[in-house]
Amino acid sequence: MANIIITGASSGIGFETVLDLTANKDNNVIALARSADKLRRLHEIASDLNFDGGKLYPAQFDIVHDNYPDSLVPFIKSKFDKVDILINNAGALINKPFLESTYEDFANMLQTNVLGHVNMIKHIVPLMSEGGHIVNIGSMGGYQGSSKFSGLSAYSASKGALAVLTECLAEEFKDKNIKVNCLALGSSQTEMFEAAFPGVDANTLAFEMGRYVAEFAQNGAKFYNGKILPVSNRTP
Repeated sequence: MANIIITGASSGIGFETVLDLTANKDNNVIALARSADKLRRLHEIASDLNFDGGKLYPAQFDIVHDNYPDSLVPFIKSKFDKVDILINNAGALINKPFLESTYEDFANMLQTNVLGHVNMIKHIVPLMSEGGHIVNIGSMGGYQGSSKFSGLSAYSASKGALAVLTECLAEEFKDKNIKVNCLALGSSQTEMFEAAFPGVDANTLAFEMGRYVAEFAQNGAKFYNGKILPVSNRTP
């Protein structure tokens, strides 16, 4: 049995990852997102698809602005005796030329794509079991040596920071036997991608990537720690 927390669960890859995780009756999943309406939809679909599956606990929570000690942590403790897996999937994307980007654009990307995850990890690690696994959802945009695209400097810089944070935390958490890895995902057909790149087709569908993330979160710690793994069918 695995107790799993995933952020950014209301749409796209996070939504599909939850559906895949709850297909396993041995999984208990806390799904976090900012939109209560989308979480209700997630719960309805998961219940229909996985009638005999794992337990799903949706909760409205903003990883950047909401209260961890008084809200999120008590909620988790009411559902789980320990946390086995944390999937830091929440994120935002902005497509804007560098010279038109403001300080606030960069600050917002760093807040959502790095500092929100820092907050999650700080509060969840004390609840994690030995042998736990933290999966940070990065991007090929933040993967060193990969192709880069105009307009994604703020986004890619934030994802690059998340990748390096992963390497650092894998070292720091060795004594706790908690593994930390980062999946640098290529493009997937999600609402966020379509809003940033209207009319462009992504390499993979959201449900395909969600299935990959779910599988890696449950089994990747057996083989990897402190790794930034490119998940893309393009070279470089």
